[in-house]
Amino acid sequence: MNRSKILGLTAVIVAGVAAAGCQPIRESRGYIVDPVLTEAIQPGIDNQTSVAGTLGRPTFTSQFGEPTWYYVSSTSGRRPLVRPRINQHQVLAIKFDAAGNVVAAERSGIEKVAYLQPDGDKTPTLGRERTFLEDLFGNIGAVGAPGAAGGPGQ
Repeated sequence: MNRSKILGLTAVIVAGVAAAGCQPIRESRGYIVDPVLTEAIQPGIDNQTSVAGTLGRPTFTSQFGEPTWYYVSSTSGRRPLVRPRINQHQVLAIKFDAAGNVVAAERSGIEKVAYLQPDGDKTPTLGRERTFLEDLFGNIGAVGAPGAAGGPGQ
């Protein structure tokens, strides 16, 4: 083989390795869904003990209203130097009655995810904005002034 063919082959191999390095890294977060186990939960048959034995502890539970256990699962793809992007998102909400029996098992996906966009770099606050010098020298003369709380004669 001549030198130009070796350089061409090397360039193709380097380009292939570089392209493979740019593939997204798959990350799973939260509950790892097993479809067989999640389909086994039946309203009217299961209770909190059997659900905990089948699925394990929930990701989080409701604090108000009817008792509900939530199993949340997300799969995201992350490329180098880019923010992660959610590819798959599942929520299994299991609702219980007062006796602890399963009333409903609802599934939802990424269609119910709310994406929030922050409003700028700063959090808006009420009140007057002060400069650095006003913050630094603002209390001079206020301490011990007549009529001020904690001043002389009090």
